[in-house]
Amino acid sequence: MKKTELHLHLEGAAPPSFIRAIAAEKRVDLTGVFDARGHYAYDDFPGFLKVYEAATSVLKTPRDYARLLAEVLERSAEEGVIYTELFVSPEFCGGADLSAWRDYLGAMTEVSQQMKGNGIESRAIVTAIRHLGPDRARKSAICAAETAGDWITGFGMGGAETVGKATDFTWSFDCAGEAGLGLTCHAGEWGGPESVREAIALGCTRIGHGVRAIEDQDLVRDIVERDILLEVCPGSNIALGLFPDWASHPISRLADAGVRLCVSTDDPPFFHTSLRHEYERLASAFGWGEEEFRKFNQWAVESSFCDNETQQRLRKEFA
Repeated sequence: MKKTELHLHLEGAAPPSFIRAIAAEKRVDLTGVFDARGHYAYDDFPGFLKVYEAATSVLKTPRDYARLLAEVLERSAEEGVIYTELFVSPEFCGGADLSAWRDYLGAMTEVSQQMKGNGIESRAIVTAIRHLGPDRARKSAICAAETAGDWITGFGMGGAETVGKATDFTWSFDCAGEAGLGLTCHAGEWGGPESVREAIALGCTRIGHGVRAIEDQDLVRDIVERDILLEVCPGSNIALGLFPDWASHPISRLADAGVRLCVSTDDPPFFHTSLRHEYERLASAFGWGEEEFRKFNQWAVESSFCDNETQQRLRKEFA
């Protein structure tokens, strides 16, 4: 079936083979990044962040990112995805320098336009890196505000969720919001329910993950009342040990409580998953079928950060 995806990190979607090829071209030693089978190698979340940053360190030019975006969108299209929103950080694209960011953005925007011909449309969410601190986040927010429109339609924050408080980044979210960008924030994964409240206080209409909201029923009711969408990535949560298996994942309980949600893959090659795999495992664990997945896609479209014309066109795909 046709699908949408709202929570996909561009660098995190880079296949190991792609990163190895780029590293070989540049003669970069990535010892320790891959295991014996050629997969990304890590043991826990801190290890995941370390390997993630080491792998993406070989992506240094606008051309690298253009090639990566083409690779990722092609693979998404093969999964049946017709619309996706990708997290892209200016920190990785020119060190959050506005002039350099424009060069990277130009290269990626050109690819995104070309990929429409392959049946997949995309938008980008400029992403601040939480563990780099509020001052660095301001640079990313300025990059987002100065290039808002066209492909750049959202602003968010990823990185180590337990570092500081989300509300420490209020200036950056205010800056992006004033530029007309949609707001989302990683929360409720490692930071617990309180981190979701902080993200809501930033004015976010979507929460990246948000699954630990299930621990606080008052918070769940607040999410429902505010029509906030959770960008749920079950395979990621399970691979990182947040929940032991698919049957234990709270996505079904959140849906039963009236929470609007969508299904995404986060960093698929790191977690040995794909959007088709996510659907299959959820169908097996909870007995879900076409009706449930169509509803999730309808919610995703309604909460997407694209323009009204694109949104209306997507609504017809999932009517």
